Amino acid sequence: METFERAATDRSPEVDFDFANHHLRIKGESYPEDVNAFYGPVLEALEAYLQQLGERTCRVDFELLYFNSSSAKAIMTLLERLDDAAARGASISIHWHYDEEDDTMEELGEEFSEDLEHAEFRLEKLPT
Repeated sequence: METFERAATDRSPEVDFDFANHHLRIKGESYPEDVNAFYGPVLEALEAYLQQLGERTCRVDFELLYFNSSSAKAIMTLLERLDDAAARGASISIHWHYDEEDDTMEELGEEFSEDLEHAEFRLEKLPT
């Protein structure tokens, strides 16, 4: 398992999971017509990767400008899977990037972080 990639569209984010280098990234806006059709394969690829991760280190970057409530549920599911892997011994570092003027995205990152118990979660302002 080397990579899982999805190009960004006007309604869905770029997904770049570089499994070989243990770096996962989701970037852009997320409000796909069918959230299950978009995030289903993303979750499947993540699950397969996490099953073989063991105690290795993985970095995950979220750089989302906007997402709707359906996407928020899918993102929370992704975060829960990552937290589960951390509970099993993996070193998971989640970086939530946001524009310093976007209070909403900062607050959403804070809310997501509150639900995680094992993965490291960092809020990071994007450079201007």
